[in-house]
Amino acid sequence: MAMRQTPLTCSGHTRPVVDLAFSGITPYGYFLISACKDGKPMLRQGDTGDWIGTFLGHKGAVWGATLNKDATKAATAAADFTAKVWDAVSGDELMTLAHKHIVKTVDFTQDSNYLLTGGQDKLLRIYDLNKPEAEPKEISGHTSGIKKALWCSEDKQILSADDKTVRLDPIKSFEAPATINSASLHPEKEFLVAGGEDFKLYKYDYNSGEELESYKGHFGPIHCVRFSPDGELYASGSEDGTLRLWQTVVGKTYGLWKCVLPEEDSGELAKPKIGFPETTEEELEEIASENSDCIFPSAPDVKA
Repeated sequence: MAMRQTPLTCSGHTRPVVDLAFSGITPYGYFLISACKDGKPMLRQGDTGDWIGTFLGHKGAVWGATLNKDATKAATAAADFTAKVWDAVSGDELMTLAHKHIVKTVDFTQDSNYLLTGGQDKLLRIYDLNKPEAEPKEISGHTSGIKKALWCSEDKQILSADDKTVRLDPIKSFEAPATINSASLHPEKEFLVAGGEDFKLYKYDYNSGEELESYKGHFGPIHCVRFSPDGELYASGSEDGTLRLWQTVVGKTYGLWKCVLPEEDSGELAKPKIGFPETTEEELEEIASENSDCIFPSAPDVKA
């Protein structure tokens, strides 16, 4: 039976969403951080998109954002010539790392002891987060601004890209009908999802390269796509200022999705139903009272 994809729309940002990153799976689930040109990176529950908090402190567009493996720290890269490290539990700013130009990308090592940054000054920098007063190690070689830099090979190597070309012994290539801005590989290498200039998400079988599905939900070009650590969903961020969460297997009961089958011979497509837990008025008042002094401001809810 055909199933219809019903994404979760996460609003709250006021300008284009340009980067996304998931944490690893923790005892409290997994988490999602978004970078936006509005200068206000947001933290959300990864499987539902529920807003948790906004990191306030940057004075320019935020181009990059990431979480460490256990979601205790966040890092952001911004147009105010800084990268910042945050306590992802309390929202407190832990340190500001000054740069000489716009910072575009940040990435933690697996042990969270080092932070990699890159940006418009064409330099990679490695900061020892246990020695914030120490000068970072600088790596030159790029001839234009660095757009993305990541640790790889168990933090023994760095993969970085600028406005020119990056190559790493290509294993597979996939044909797409539009310019692609971002792609993400399923944790178990079953699928690849990609999005770009035509506002659509494309899902491919990793082994055969066959296009399996395509969905249009955004109202602007897609800047970033990321699979969740359990592979059950993928997130997309767009020029339209929203994040959307999409099911990897459409119709599966997971997070806020609950599969509801139509009556026989109705001619309708089966579709996942978005379910929200019921909360009584008394419980809402109690939650509001407990969080009255929360450092994070309020934000819009997740919408189906």
